[in-house]
Amino acid sequence: MATPKSNSKPQAKKAPAKAAPAKKAPTTASKKK
Repeated sequence: MATPKSNSKPQAKKAPAKAAPAKKAPTTASKKK
């Protein structure tokens, strides 16, 4: 259980990092429109 938790932290940071730009792109386009 300690391993998955440790792996979840680094992966969780990478997931939001990629989702943030992807979510910001559509949001900016929608706001600009």
